[in-house]
Amino acid sequence: MKELAYLNKYLLKYKQYLILGTVFIIISNAFGIIPAQLVRHSFDFIGENYEVYSFFDGSESQLSIKEFFTSNILILAGAILLAAILRGLFLFFVRQTIIVMSRHIEFDLKNDIYAHYQALPLSFYRRNNTGDLMSRISEDVSKVRMYLGPGIMYGINLVVLFLMVIPIMFSVNTRLTLFALIPLPALSLSIYLVNNIINRRSEEIQRSLSDLSTFVQEAFSGIRVLKSFVREKDSSRKFALESDIYKEKSLKLATVNALFLPLINALIGLSIILTVFIGGREVLGGSVTTGNIAEFIIYVNLLTWPVTSLGWITSIIQRAAASQERINEFLKTENNIVSIKNIEKEIDGKIKFENVSFTYPDSGIEALKNINLKVAPGESLAIIGTTGSGKSTIANLICRMYDPTQGKVIVDDNDIRDLSISSLRGSIGCVPQDVFLFSDTIRNNISFGSDHIEENKIMKAARDADLYDNIMDFPEGFETSLGERGITLSGGQKQRVSIARAIVREPKILILDDSLSAVDTKTENTILNSLKKIMVGKTTIIISHRVSSAKLADNILVIDDGKIMEEGSHNSLIAKNGVYKELYEKQLQLDELMED
Repeated sequence: MKELAYLNKYLLKYKQYLILGTVFIIISNAFGIIPAQLVRHSFDFIGENYEVYSFFDGSESQLSIKEFFTSNILILAGAILLAAILRGLFLFFVRQTIIVMSRHIEFDLKNDIYAHYQALPLSFYRRNNTGDLMSRISEDVSKVRMYLGPGIMYGINLVVLFLMVIPIMFSVNTRLTLFALIPLPALSLSIYLVNNIINRRSEEIQRSLSDLSTFVQEAFSGIRVLKSFVREKDSSRKFALESDIYKEKSLKLATVNALFLPLINALIGLSIILTVFIGGREVLGGSVTTGNIAEFIIYVNLLTWPVTSLGWITSIIQRAAASQERINEFLKTENNIVSIKNIEKEIDGKIKFENVSFTYPDSGIEALKNINLKVAPGESLAIIGTTGSGKSTIANLICRMYDPTQGKVIVDDNDIRDLSISSLRGSIGCVPQDVFLFSDTIRNNISFGSDHIEENKIMKAARDADLYDNIMDFPEGFETSLGERGITLSGGQKQRVSIARAIVREPKILILDDSLSAVDTKTENTILNSLKKIMVGKTTIIISHRVSSAKLADNILVIDDGKIMEEGSHNSLIAKNGVYKELYEKQLQLDELMED
């Protein structure tokens, strides 16, 4: 229960539901006990007065005695019916308090986990896969909710019912009570064992279903490749194999489920048989009445589900504890990207790296080694290098997705760790290398970074990104809905939407992280010409492996293996006859070959 203690703050928050639910459980159980006592009175009333009724057999008095019996039995029956209705009503109230409480806590817990996820740094997402994150916020929270709802509800009901019923049973007859209760512990243990088997096999089925779903998703996502290589039959064979595994596991679960109800009914039946047998002997001995036997049978039936639920509750608590432990593992993960002084200021765009080195915490790869650079407000810097040279890492450090392992990143003469994260990132327009678009309209994807953006700014951003004409070719224009991850658009169009999204905010710092890699040379030139105007007054970092993009910048860094190899303007670097010139000439030859 140590892991589940985390949930106590939520139980305290919704304590009114828990207290009311407990009161309603007590009242509902009271109305559950009353019918048993009324049945006893009915049996005893008939048994005690039957001889009187028989004595007046054939006389007019017998008719009046019959009417007396009938009226009294009808009153008792009406009272039993009323108690049952009231019990049902309060059981409804029980669920409307405790189960509703569990749903409120589930809502709060999911939101707290999601908020915590969003606050965690990029390194957290490099260490953990998306499926695991989804599993903890959905499946694990659902298992915890079962503990907070049915687990607590049936647990309280078990305790309350035992405290109310067992003393009454012992007050009537100790021997009869002991024999009536003998099968119930066995029932609880059996349910616990069977339920554990069911849970284990259910989890196996879920894993099998997950594998099957993953296979189908991959097959449909890669349908073009699958058809190109004529692998449809092979894919169908693998699907049949995965389906067969799922079927076999489902059949095994069905076998165990088939034993569940017969086991319960057998043990309940045994308890009733013992009650009737021992009760009959006690009646002959004169220690109890026939009404007591009927009363005990009702008590046994009342106790059957709570005792049965004990094994089920135990299993629920075990699963909830395991799930909460997984949730707590992520909730205890601290965000190391925090602002020390939380300085809120308007960013001018001055950027400086002082002896910056960086090693990725998850992989241990040293991406940057003693980097020093300066960019004045409104100036532009191009960073050129091969794949894996550390270019994108510089962009991540400026956006403060990571903090440097050594050295300082300074923005506007302030250590970046002193600035408010929201004000820093709110002043940066970043076009990431890996373009991500949401399943929303083109308009909403462009305006994603701000709450209120004027229509003319959206149009201008689309034109500057050389996207406007493409958008207007769609039947619904800017209201065109994009598929998952923007699948409706081509690679180049997606990159241009990403560029429009960055520049529409009119940021002080603009970072273009290989943002033209998916566009052709003609489109690149069009966008570059637009960027010349966009970059005016903005500190711009152009990260690229293409020299054509770098030529726009006031200053160029050539980086390799995390180190600065060369630095200067385009013309000065060409004059050096170094790495930059070699790269420039290779790309010129490649462009000529493509034009041919």
